[in-house]
Amino acid sequence: MFTPEMMESVKKVEATRASRLGMEPRRMTAEEKNQLLREFHPDYREEAFEEIKVGPNKGQKANKELVHMLHSNSRLWKDHVDLSKIDYDVDVLVIGGGGAGASAAIEADEAGANVMIVTKLRIGDANTMMAEGGIQAADKENDSPVQHYLDAFGGGHFAARPELLKKLVMEAPDAIKWLNELGIMFDKDADGTMITTHGGGTSRKRMHACKDYSGAEIMRTLRDEVINRGIPVVEFTSAVELIRDEKNQVAGAVLLNMETGDYLVARAKTVIIATGGAGRMHYQGFATSNHYGATADGLILGYRLGAPLLYQDTIQYHPTGVAYPSQIFGALVTEKVRSIGAMLVNSEGEAFMHPLETRDVSAASIIRECTARGKGVTTPLGTGVWLDTPMIEQLHGEGTIEKRIPAMLRMYLNYGIDMRKLPILVYPTLHYQNGGLEIGGDGFTKVIDNLLVAGEAVGGIHGRNRLMGNSLLDIIVFGRDAGKAAAAKAKQVTLGTMNLNHVTEYAKELEAAGLDTGDVSPLLLPHYARHER
Repeated sequence: MFTPEMMESVKKVEATRASRLGMEPRRMTAEEKNQLLREFHPDYREEAFEEIKVGPNKGQKANKELVHMLHSNSRLWKDHVDLSKIDYDVDVLVIGGGGAGASAAIEADEAGANVMIVTKLRIGDANTMMAEGGIQAADKENDSPVQHYLDAFGGGHFAARPELLKKLVMEAPDAIKWLNELGIMFDKDADGTMITTHGGGTSRKRMHACKDYSGAEIMRTLRDEVINRGIPVVEFTSAVELIRDEKNQVAGAVLLNMETGDYLVARAKTVIIATGGAGRMHYQGFATSNHYGATADGLILGYRLGAPLLYQDTIQYHPTGVAYPSQIFGALVTEKVRSIGAMLVNSEGEAFMHPLETRDVSAASIIRECTARGKGVTTPLGTGVWLDTPMIEQLHGEGTIEKRIPAMLRMYLNYGIDMRKLPILVYPTLHYQNGGLEIGGDGFTKVIDNLLVAGEAVGGIHGRNRLMGNSLLDIIVFGRDAGKAAAAKAKQVTLGTMNLNHVTEYAKELEAAGLDTGDVSPLLLPHYARHER
């Protein structure tokens, strides 16, 4: 339950609620938003970034935690792996068992390829499972992919790669149709019409959802489809290094059995990196909404092989992560809570921003309220602001919260907080990796032949900020496309002699730059319970 000090602030929220029910705070001007971001968004904190001194992005900056991994040697630098002993031999190797990886594997299998998934946890242990609010697609009469494009392009500060964003919005309606036919239980009216809602930065109601467990429902269905098709899934096994041949083609990956510590060799004609995000790197010390294995593995593997990164210096901090209670600190409070009527207010009960600003603007506004303005609510782990959830039922009637966001309701009830009667405390949480490996419109990296990337490990789809609902969309669109492209390309590939020469080359580059972190990369799992690095 809330502390006495918190309850004093709750009284102020309740006292101002009636006056706020009919109001809509004004939207900021473009200049106001830019100024706010420069002053308060974590991406603009110069002290949090460091120059990359080796590899294709040499001279550019990234969060210090990522740079540390890029400046670390391969796990195989001191270990010998016999590449002549092949444990798995496939057409398409998918690294990652989340939504992008599963979608890719399904489509590669549908195209007749011999495909295998390798994942360091279990299939479905991924950020896809954590997504709550919904998936965007312009499939209603008052909407269009063009409008979807404009919303996303502007929301991403006009930095998205046009060919990638165009693919995202144009293929969105078919992605919804595909998921629906697979058996996703989307929210629908009595006549079967899909219910759609707004998200931050959207000009149309195009958010398709499954209550507030959209990602879990999508992942459940994709996982079932993978299993039903008999696609091999090697679980609790990490890809620790990519393999190439003398023709500069990717030729597979070295795998690490997480339980036995044994190395395995997987040969593949095409490889799809679908390793997801980086939240468990805890950039700048932020809590995260990400799953346990989100440690930027794919970025490290692709980069060391020579694939450049794009926008690696930009991260999405979801504005509403749990600030209290501490047991679920950092967990996601879906944007859907705001889209159906809850308002962000400070310790004095004042609304300080429009409820559906883009995520970066919202996060920066909350940080400003808690720091420069001193109007945050003190918690055992820091500060937060109120998300006034009782407004939802005052606006839409009793029972709305249980009907529309049941998972969120149950999560808070577990800790004695009834969000139907009391507001909840939130603060930005590290949520999404806007940057990643650079790909072309066909899904292939531009430097390494036959290497594809899909999902959150891609940079450039969303620009420098992502709108709600476009991540569940991109894992489907780019996952499916990667699977199709990888299967088609595999038919034309003849592999040469496999080697790990790039590991030695990278080590020499690190040595020449005078870099020795004492660590190896990729990280694989966070260091919570261990004292050594």
